Amino acid sequence: MSAYRPIPLPFERLPPDEMARRARQFAETMARRRTVRDFSPEPFPDQILRDAIAAASSAPSGAHQQPWVFVVVRDPELKRRLREAAEQEEKKLWEDRMSEEWRTALAPLGLDWHKPHLTDAPALIVVFAQPWRVEATPDGEKRVKHYYVDESVGIAVGILLAALHHAGLATLTHTPSPMAFLRELLGRPAHERPYVLIPVGLPAAGALVPDLERKALTEVMIER
Repeated sequence: MSAYRPIPLPFERLPPDEMARRARQFAETMARRRTVRDFSPEPFPDQILRDAIAAASSAPSGAHQQPWVFVVVRDPELKRRLREAAEQEEKKLWEDRMSEEWRTALAPLGLDWHKPHLTDAPALIVVFAQPWRVEATPDGEKRVKHYYVDESVGIAVGILLAALHHAGLATLTHTPSPMAFLRELLGRPAHERPYVLIPVGLPAAGALVPDLERKALTEVMIER
């Protein structure tokens, strides 16, 4: 067992008015974030993805086990294969497995099983969760359980989406059902589970989004 070794916290105290300014500015920036399905193929600097993933990797995690891997896909042929596999699964879902209640919930979003964003976007980020990891031992290998995996990866994905939006890029969270093909096509090991697929890029000229409203703060925040 590793020993507990605390170190001083590097924390910058800000004046209250600066804290308030930053909080308001960030809230206004994030209020403009929208899920985008119409992507431009034009490239953007690779460093943006590196920095956004670095930000995501700063997320808190259960027992600090950091149970995530971010696979960046830019290769057009691999994106084509991912889209083909995703559309096969989504077509089955829409035609055979989706309940009427689910269809009704999705109707305002204008969705179907076609996923052109998987090949249109210049980059895809496939996030994998690690329920466990493999560690070498004198006798071979052992499996080490990770804790609070979904919670940890969910927080990291939230930071990733915020970082990409803050940088000026659009995203979409895509969770095909089932998702096992992602691990197979990307050659990931058995201890990694696909969590979400995120197309990233600039919106296409004339991109459209559903006319939606977010809940008011008074509906989601309760003070006691």
